[in-house]
Amino acid sequence: MDYKIFWTNEAINNLEEILNYLVKNWSQREVDNFKKSLAKQIQLIQRFPQMFPFSDNNPKLRKAVLSKQTTLFYEIKENIIYLVFLFVNYQDVKKIRRF
Repeated sequence: MDYKIFWTNEAINNLEEILNYLVKNWSQREVDNFKKSLAKQIQLIQRFPQMFPFSDNNPKLRKAVLSKQTTLFYEIKENIIYLVFLFVNYQDVKKIRRF
């Protein structure tokens, strides 16, 4: 099945916040590495959407750990993969439950 990727507004906002933080506090190399890792993870999700486990905090979402700092949560509906949010792992896990 050919899955389409859809970024929610929340995920876009999360990505912008993460990139702004990286630009301010890290080198361009780190920013580029993050972007590459994210792109690879999204490609993996698109090819094998059931590969990643369901979230313990919100069972309708799957979680793909991008790094020890960041996890990508997504939902599969028919042939669309909704990237729900990028979670910075030091945040409150209650945020995951509200989606």
